[in-house]
Amino acid sequence: MLLAGGAIIAGMTLGGGEQPSAGPGSQISGQSEAGAGDTARAMPSVAGSAFQSVASDPAVQAQLDYAMTYWSDYNTDEYGVLDGNDCVNFTSQSLIERGWQMDEDWWTEGTGADFDFSSPWVSSTSFRDYLDESGRASALSDEQRDQVKLGDVVQFDWDNSGDRDHTGIVTGIERSGDDITIYFAGHTDDSDYRSVDDAITVDHPGGTAYYWSIPE
Repeated sequence: MLLAGGAIIAGMTLGGGEQPSAGPGSQISGQSEAGAGDTARAMPSVAGSAFQSVASDPAVQAQLDYAMTYWSDYNTDEYGVLDGNDCVNFTSQSLIERGWQMDEDWWTEGTGADFDFSSPWVSSTSFRDYLDESGRASALSDEQRDQVKLGDVVQFDWDNSGDRDHTGIVTGIERSGDDITIYFAGHTDDSDYRSVDDAITVDHPGGTAYYWSIPE
């Protein structure tokens, strides 16, 4: 049985079942808004700041290019879509584009609405556990933003319950003095440069952000 938000699929807690809500510096096109056209992306810009959105590593850039191509125009020709909870599915797809290979624990097959998947491929909490147990990434707290890189994974615990409720791909890093702002792309909300700060103060006040640092 599939339920959005506090969701369970065959015993899995899913993340990413939130409703679209636009915030500063983020362009969002929610699939629930039938007939709404995509808006032109506007990269965040603050006077005196340094904004990074292009990676020096070609593999990471391929991941970012994928995210920018399919953040609102879903790649249903190659992958399935989990309506209302597609955030981890989309993040996983971007990691394949980066060069990751599926394994017995993290995999999918099929397209459109007709597809099969493992729990870590679609569940934020299961994906967290997979990254931890597989060693493919290293955990960072929100206090370690200075170590976050383009292409890393960001996850959120909206209600600080201990699980993970949403997952995205770091697509922008803005530095202004000692201040660091992280931007991410994702599905459900569909966004290309959504601010982590907006996500945990405006959209979900009191939420907590976490990161997974991926070796280049």
